[in-house]
Amino acid sequence: MTGNILKLNIFSALKMMLFPMAIITVFWKDQIGLSLAEILLVNVFFSTANLLMEYPSGYVSDRLGYRLSLLIACGFSLAGWTAYLFAHGFWHVIGAELLLGVGHAFISGSDSALLYETLRADRRTELYIRCDGRMAGWAQIGEAGGALCAGLLYVADPLLPFAVQIGVWLVALAVALSLREPQGEKSPHVASHLHEALRISRFGLVEQKQVRATMVFGVLLGLASFYPVWLVQPFMQQCGVPLAWFGPVWAGANLTVALCSSLSHRLYDRLGLARLCLLFIGLTVLAFAGLGLTSMAGSFLFYYLLTAVRGLQGPVIRNFLQRDATRFMRASLLSLHSLLFRMGYVVSGPLIGWVSDVRGVQAAFLALACLFAVALPLAARSFLHHQGRADRGRPSASA
Repeated sequence: MTGNILKLNIFSALKMMLFPMAIITVFWKDQIGLSLAEILLVNVFFSTANLLMEYPSGYVSDRLGYRLSLLIACGFSLAGWTAYLFAHGFWHVIGAELLLGVGHAFISGSDSALLYETLRADRRTELYIRCDGRMAGWAQIGEAGGALCAGLLYVADPLLPFAVQIGVWLVALAVALSLREPQGEKSPHVASHLHEALRISRFGLVEQKQVRATMVFGVLLGLASFYPVWLVQPFMQQCGVPLAWFGPVWAGANLTVALCSSLSHRLYDRLGLARLCLLFIGLTVLAFAGLGLTSMAGSFLFYYLLTAVRGLQGPVIRNFLQRDATRFMRASLLSLHSLLFRMGYVVSGPLIGWVSDVRGVQAAFLALACLFAVALPLAARSFLHHQGRADRGRPSASA
């Protein structure tokens, strides 16, 4: 089963090696002829498809198998990127994005759950944070590699990034086919899948307070590192950062996530959970305050503090969600966590964008600094309190 770990690392790198993403807006505008309003609408369709399929895909993964879920994801992703080769208008792009949104949803939670079950089969779940961090690191290295090469491919031929992307997903499909599903307990009989899906939702959001507190804290940390993805580029333009730096800066951000993901288990062991939470809060508030109060060419480096938090917190939060889940709700809970994150962004993202348009990007950063200075300590206190209570009632050996 340990061969699964290397294969999952490779799959993570391939799923994030998105060559078209660094040039997709230019492709939509110059090759397809979309307006800026249509481009924003395209993102809405992708997010909606992902949002609607996020939790159902996790439930399907728990019931039918993590490997099968990843194979389904590869199929939808291959169909989506292939559709781009024949796209000539707005609705062609919408169709491709709907396919990609469904494919992304089927990956969410399945790869992490398969990693945990692989370790559980070998009775080595204590290594989950380390292995999850490495898997996230491979993903960010893959994303950085795709971003660095995208421009050169696009200049050679606008469709070349999409053709290469199809090749990437063919390799990902081969890797997914080679994965092994861990042998575990037999799936219990379920009279109604809708009732069972709702029961798992109740388990995570109502019955188990430690799971709910973990999700809330994780969603807030996730949103903190996600808002700047869309704001840092106009901020860098405002600060006079040369356009030639944008690609390396983006690659550097991804490599920061990769490095911190790989080191997350070491910091967790050295600092302990409470001090690590304080570190998350301090870095987040400092980053937004720095972005809001400075406007030098090097001010974008404060953004790297947020990418560091993103890398550090992901494996830790997922570890606690995995630990509190059972075999047949593992991917469902991880997908539910992702669903809450996406809902949080859909609700709050337009408001942050409005503040950026009306008051300026730096005003939005300062508002976020104040918001997270209040919200994160409250969420962290609840998270630590409920996890502490759960630890006192939990058996010494991991399930």
